[in-house]
Amino acid sequence: MSATLLHGARILTMDAAGREIERGWLLVEGDTIRALGSGEAPPDTEAERVDCAGDLVMPGFVNAHAHLAMTLFRGLAEDIDDRLYRYILPLERRFVTAEVVRAGTALAAAESIRGGVTTLADMYYFEDEVGRVLGGAGLRGVVGQTIADFAAPDHADMEAGWRRVAKLVAEFEAHPLVTPSLAPHAPYSTGLATLERVARWSADHPALPVQMHLAESDLEVRWARENHGASPVEAIAPTGVLRANLLGAHVIHVNERDIALLAENGVRAATNPRSNGKAGRGIAPVERLRAAGIPVGIGTDGPMSGNTLDLFAQLAPVSMFAKLLAGSRRPLPAREVVRMATLEGARALGLGERIGSLEPGKQADLLRVDLSAARLQPIYDTHAALVFAAQPADIRATMVAGRWLMRDRVLETVDEAKAVADARQIALAFGAEMRRIDEGAAS
Repeated sequence: MSATLLHGARILTMDAAGREIERGWLLVEGDTIRALGSGEAPPDTEAERVDCAGDLVMPGFVNAHAHLAMTLFRGLAEDIDDRLYRYILPLERRFVTAEVVRAGTALAAAESIRGGVTTLADMYYFEDEVGRVLGGAGLRGVVGQTIADFAAPDHADMEAGWRRVAKLVAEFEAHPLVTPSLAPHAPYSTGLATLERVARWSADHPALPVQMHLAESDLEVRWARENHGASPVEAIAPTGVLRANLLGAHVIHVNERDIALLAENGVRAATNPRSNGKAGRGIAPVERLRAAGIPVGIGTDGPMSGNTLDLFAQLAPVSMFAKLLAGSRRPLPAREVVRMATLEGARALGLGERIGSLEPGKQADLLRVDLSAARLQPIYDTHAALVFAAQPADIRATMVAGRWLMRDRVLETVDEAKAVADARQIALAFGAEMRRIDEGAAS
């Protein structure tokens, strides 16, 4: 069994006590953290010794909601009001294949590893390909097969979508890194009858997450009010889908009764501040959700919406949006935001017993962060430095399950040059199709 001893490190454990060790060591054996402590490292002739020279060692980030293959749509038609229906959906219908999803996910894997993200929750199409890419890159993932009442790139009807879900579960249920998941797109795009079926599936698979966009948009609010005379959360409650393995993405448009329903049923949430702000959707009531006992992770959403899979870019907005709502500096202090990006994000995905903090017995998913940059100095508060000043460039190394995915800023598990080249080739095809669409609209 391989072993690695990290020493001379500042350690941010994110454990229940919130311990921060000014100078200490951490021992990894195989895929597991075996021990950690302060002061000089114990002698261990069997372990590879890594002198961290004062760098920060902390848990890897958890991206609690993303559409990874949509890296290929990043920055596309940003200033076009109807870009979804004019470009995005036609491009998906024509071009999104298993191969395209594989290429987009490889690009996402490279970006995520460089940014210190060690676990990702994804929902899109051809999720078996997403799982294979993440597993091959050594990343931890929750991969959600989308089902909806529209013809999707990987299934023409709902029954075909359910068959893809069964296939995904069969392939990944026992995988050490990849967890299969069911992802009904949203209440309005599936309907209550399908959500009743989702609830039955969920009851039969209590260890597997269900991911769904929930209370995200004005469109969804109108659908619920006009068709069911209720809020989105209240409208779907009778289906039984509100369960402890449900992860609701966005959760913006909720009232106190909604929050109580979510909390009573053990539902978890993923907030996506940058994407929500960019789309003008509103500010999620993160503090009220957390005060009710709902674990809230932080997500990037898809790069089509938020343009980045950089979790650092989400941390400050999470805190600042809460402060704007309250008109005070006090809400969501940096320590709580870092907790949301690590341990609480892991809990939102049902993985809190395995990852999210540096503790003996947990999986060795961790980062080595270089804190020497001028923009980080001086450091009075490590959490504040991470939330308001740090960037992906500060990540020196990324480890998942005891395996280095990046060392000294060199990727070891993803061919980054190939991922970028493949994405550029696909972008050429996207661009040609967009020009064809524009020419057709002008004629």
